[in-house]
Amino acid sequence: MTLQIKVPNMACSACADTITKAVKTVDPSATVQADPKTKIVLVDTNADETVIEEAITTAGYSVT
Repeated sequence: MTLQIKVPNMACSACADTITKAVKTVDPSATVQADPKTKIVLVDTNADETVIEEAITTAGYSVT
């Protein structure tokens, strides 16, 4: 399934890399597209949405 997660405080490509790494810690097979311009993270994963959002939050970002 593909999740669309809004991350308002994602500001740059380094943030996108950090978020990608955080998601891959909980699902190494996930496909992650993080766009700092739109503040949207698309995650193709079999993991639960709550787990993915918690990983992003733990990395220091907010999700809406």
